[in-house]
Amino acid sequence: MNGGYGVFLAGQVFVRIPHLFRRRQTFKEQLFLGGIKTLHVSLLVGFFIGMIVSLQVGLELSKYGQQENIGLLVSILMAREMAPFVTAIILAASVGSAMAAELGTMKVQEEITALDVLSVDVVSYLVLPRVIALTLVSPILTLLSVWVGTLGGGVIAVTQLGLDFSGYTHNAMTALQDIGSTIPLPVSLYSGLIKSIVFGFVTAIVSCASGLHATNGAQGVGQTTRSAVRDSIILIIVLNFFLGKFLLH
Repeated sequence: MNGGYGVFLAGQVFVRIPHLFRRRQTFKEQLFLGGIKTLHVSLLVGFFIGMIVSLQVGLELSKYGQQENIGLLVSILMAREMAPFVTAIILAASVGSAMAAELGTMKVQEEITALDVLSVDVVSYLVLPRVIALTLVSPILTLLSVWVGTLGGGVIAVTQLGLDFSGYTHNAMTALQDIGSTIPLPVSLYSGLIKSIVFGFVTAIVSCASGLHATNGAQGVGQTTRSAVRDSIILIIVLNFFLGKFLLH
């Protein structure tokens, strides 16, 4: 994908946000595809990520007799890093790839050209509802992933580390009581949600831009889909570092 075109497309989406009401049917469809269709995957992965974090960190803490602090670490790690990052990867691999393939197929079959000939605003008609839907779905799935991940960590804390579940949840809630001065939410939680919003927006823009640049028939659609997922994941990783540094310092 051409980076300059992606930035241009993002600007065009912002300009057309007032058109969203006219595209509400497509917007609802994209919310369903991006949210409901991927909900079970996000919850399952989030639950096991919480279990993995709890097990690995808990085993190390137990060497120093500090395993009772596992709830604090699991909740912070899930809220700040793991939930937004893993959710973004899932959305890039499932929803982003579908967006790129769908728009790429329309491009190589000249349906996009036909819409241009009919004076249909392609960005408003095809891109806007997809971008806004994925941008909104991402923080919702992230929030649910934080919850199930922390729950999964609690399962390991009780069954493998011999901790009391009520004590675990108390430590987890205590860790999220650091309320931000600007946004009245726990700092760890809102930093993760802001990350997820950015990740969702970037993934949608990259996927749509890649699809609109597809060429060379079916082979080109395959290459476009692959590059969309690859570029999205790279940007998610890079942005995760810079956003984390900016939001928590």
